[in-house]
Amino acid sequence: MKTNKVKKWFLATILIVTAVMGGLSFVMPTVQAQEDETYVIATDATFAPFSFVDVDGELSGIDIDVFKAAMEVEGLNYEFMPMSFSAALQALETKQVDGMIAGMAITPARQETFDFSEPYYISGNSFAVRPDSDVETYEDLQGRKVAVKTGTTGFAIAEDMADEYGFDITIFEDSANMYEDVMVGNADATIEIFAVMAHSINTGQVDLKFIGEELSPSEMGFAVHKDLNGELLDAFNRGLQTIQGNGTYDEIIESYLGEEAQQEQESSGFLAQLQENAPALMRGLWTTIVVSVLSIVFATVIGVILGLMRVSHSKLLKGLAIFYIDIMRGMPMIVFVFFVYFGVAQWLSINFTPGTAGVLALSINTAAYVAEIVRGGIQAVDRGQSEASRSLGLDYSQTMRRIVLPQAIRIMTPSFINQFIMTLKNTSILSVIGLVELTQTGRIIISRTYQSGNMWLIVGIIYIIIITILTYISHYVDRRLNSGQ
Repeated sequence: MKTNKVKKWFLATILIVTAVMGGLSFVMPTVQAQEDETYVIATDATFAPFSFVDVDGELSGIDIDVFKAAMEVEGLNYEFMPMSFSAALQALETKQVDGMIAGMAITPARQETFDFSEPYYISGNSFAVRPDSDVETYEDLQGRKVAVKTGTTGFAIAEDMADEYGFDITIFEDSANMYEDVMVGNADATIEIFAVMAHSINTGQVDLKFIGEELSPSEMGFAVHKDLNGELLDAFNRGLQTIQGNGTYDEIIESYLGEEAQQEQESSGFLAQLQENAPALMRGLWTTIVVSVLSIVFATVIGVILGLMRVSHSKLLKGLAIFYIDIMRGMPMIVFVFFVYFGVAQWLSINFTPGTAGVLALSINTAAYVAEIVRGGIQAVDRGQSEASRSLGLDYSQTMRRIVLPQAIRIMTPSFINQFIMTLKNTSILSVIGLVELTQTGRIIISRTYQSGNMWLIVGIIYIIIITILTYISHYVDRRLNSGQ
């Protein structure tokens, strides 16, 4: 009998997990489900003037316009996938995307993994400090802090110079936060591609000044994975040659780096920032809510099964549940997100979208906490009731369904709502793989406006409002259930 029960539990678990994964694939199809002719191109949406999101919420910049113009010549279909520079590199390396264009310097190390197009721009890196800084030369950086962006050639240059000039390195994921760290005085200098920083300084977005010479001028290129998508690379090269020959390329460069290039100025006040960016913020909030709801639904299905396994009389089922719960609770969420999006996808040769990978990672991780909530709720029910029901002839399954679980659900409700709140907040971690939820939306806006104080306050208030609403719902549902109404 016990063996049959184990088999039933195991088969039920497999069937439900399969159903969940099928539903997930239906709701959020993977990249492979798209048309084969549509190429997915990774880019950094926080890297003006090469790639950024403008005030209308559209991707803009030298990289974006050059790629669009080249593809228009060739007639190929494509879509951009914005993410951080380091995440884009990993996505290309693990074949999650077909190509990458993000001010990416062509270096010997990268050429071992990627194939590059003909160069479409050449620029070096430069150090910059606050206008009132006493740092005038590289020697003055002795004992100071230098802010760098991970994965960039500027990062590599700073690492090579750190020992010689005796400065420490502070690492950031995007340019906006890197500049902000210097302007508020946490770091003493930063290093960035000259054209990028010059654009930000000339348009008045950041208040910095250059020191030293332009270092290690390098060629920028469009990249694909080694020996893959050669037809896409060839098409870009042909398109680039065409737009360079007919003057389109020069017009694009002039529009962003020419003397008359103007950055659209946005209001700096709190209310003005909220009003101008409300549509983008609401889209980010909607993505946050959808991902949270999907994750908690799938996590509840898996977590209930695990919770029942956790309190079962079978040592095998209990052991499997404890193993799963300990693994998930012991792994940092950001590590697990990277593992699912890059590791699992690479092992199984599956291309996840950020939304699919995000929901999958959140569901699997949250299920461990839901399982503990279920276990605690069941064990909080007086054992005498189970014993009484068994004495009346009810078996274990009937006792659970009719006696224990109805009472346990009342006990578990507040904890379920709290877990939903935690899941909602954990969606902010998914920005590292390019999911444009509320936090990532804020980062993208900051990369354009460089007004981080107001924007993070706005994002924080939105989170507080949503979580406060959920808290009141939790209290209301708890009162209704426990009052017996």
